[in-house]
Amino acid sequence: MNGERNTSREMTVPQFFSLRHRQEKTRGTQSGIVLLALITIAVATASLFVGRYALSPHQVLSLLGVGNSNVDERAEAVLFQIRLPRIAVAMLAGGALATAGAAYQGIFRNPMVSPDLLGATAGAGFGVALGLVWGLPVGVIQALAFGCGLVAVAITCLISSQLSHGKDSILVMVLSGIVVGSVFTSLIALLKTLAEPSSRLPAITFWLMGSLSGVTSSDVKLVAVPIVLGAIPLYLLRWRLNVLSLGEDEASALGVKTSRLRLATVLCSTLMTASTVAVCGSIGWVGLVIPHLARALTGPDYRTLLGASFFLGATYLLVVDNLARGFTATEIPLGILTSLVGAPFFAYLITRVKKGWAA
Repeated sequence: MNGERNTSREMTVPQFFSLRHRQEKTRGTQSGIVLLALITIAVATASLFVGRYALSPHQVLSLLGVGNSNVDERAEAVLFQIRLPRIAVAMLAGGALATAGAAYQGIFRNPMVSPDLLGATAGAGFGVALGLVWGLPVGVIQALAFGCGLVAVAITCLISSQLSHGKDSILVMVLSGIVVGSVFTSLIALLKTLAEPSSRLPAITFWLMGSLSGVTSSDVKLVAVPIVLGAIPLYLLRWRLNVLSLGEDEASALGVKTSRLRLATVLCSTLMTASTVAVCGSIGWVGLVIPHLARALTGPDYRTLLGASFFLGATYLLVVDNLARGFTATEIPLGILTSLVGAPFFAYLITRVKKGWAA
């Protein structure tokens, strides 16, 4: 009896320390996500005071109901009609693109994959260009961009399903996405050629470069609903993404239906990406750069990686937008600034790609 008791005790000691190590690691990672969330809130608060129309902390507090001082109507309009909606959309868009990028890199097991891989960004951009050429209202243009983005991914999936019999399905899907994206990019160029040069063409060009200058309070709801609908399933499937990142055969052996999981992830990521392009235009590199930074901070575990990617993406786009609207007298398109940061990072990534998939 004593021998059995001692054996049992000896077996539970390493298990105890292993469990304790996992719990400490989990708590540390969760604390890191909380810190990232606090940083995002701090940057969002600081963004209230950035812009060509200066708002003091006293004015902001008074407008938010803290204090009894009178504030002019112009300051109220700037805060509630321009600045707060812009900050909210920047946070949602940056977080959505980064989360979608992290999910794409996991299911394709490729560190150089971004949300526009399957043609979602090009398709949504075509919808924007088409709506501007036709002179449609802003709400209709955004709905058209969103629908065209989904159509582009649907075409990619259809082509992939027809060509992937007995072949590498991931490679076929990626190549199909490149083809579809190229077609929609060519269609955008065609529409720009046919557009009226004095008004339609500049509108198309500026929108596709990415900007938050025209964001209103109604756009917050328009972009928030599809982003939430896409983010919730990804969060619920986060542990399955961990299994899928091990490889197709390993995931199938563990009982994960890889084709369904990949389809669900693609649809959710496309929903988030297309809704962002529909409101903000094409903002590149966020879905490529930010997931790598999040992976370096929290590790490759998708139970924490998705949250870290969201908060890092939200903070990053807030900072870029602050630079875009406060650095010069003329607002700089977001796509230019994100490319200036993302392109050097991509070059650095290429130099390390031979070392393999690393966190």
